[in-house]
Amino acid sequence: MNEDFLEEIEEFYDRPIIGKQLPDFQLKAFHEDDIRDIKFSDYKGKWIVLVFYPADFTFICPTELAAVAELYPQFQKLGAEVLSVSTDTAFVHKAWHDSSPMIKTVTFPMIADPTGVLCKALGTYIPQEGLSLRATFIIDPEGIVKAMDIHDNSIGRSSDEILRKLQAAIFVREHKTEVCPVNWHPGSKTLKPGLKLVGKL
Repeated sequence: MNEDFLEEIEEFYDRPIIGKQLPDFQLKAFHEDDIRDIKFSDYKGKWIVLVFYPADFTFICPTELAAVAELYPQFQKLGAEVLSVSTDTAFVHKAWHDSSPMIKTVTFPMIADPTGVLCKALGTYIPQEGLSLRATFIIDPEGIVKAMDIHDNSIGRSSDEILRKLQAAIFVREHKTEVCPVNWHPGSKTLKPGLKLVGKL
């Protein structure tokens, strides 16, 4: 890594993640039965959904990735790319994909972060284990982090909620005078912030 990139990473660490520009990481990924380099700049102009999980060949992880894989066409219709991330190598991703019925359904890129550089940058790394916490990040087409969710590895996520958050993020980007209230779904009522709403809700 060059010095400019390392400085960018250090600056990234020092600021709140939401609203931050994601550095242009380049990592290996297993995708379409091949191992290739993935750069975030490859997806400029698209939404990115990063799905971090602790490890391949585990218990909750295959159920989560299979659930996201089932909704993957819907993510794609929204102009988003899903990228799963763990600290396993791309070769381990391939072995898992080849052997697990659930992971065979995954067609999105599976990023390998064996040094934990991406996990550390986004605050998901567990140093004493060398693994990532369960975490989801939604990145807008300009590379800005719009939503994040990090929690204990014993708690599985809802793929429907990840999709709902993406839909909400897209809506407010396209309708800048409106916001999405609690439990919003496409087609539901939104709010227009202003003094007239103060104390009325």
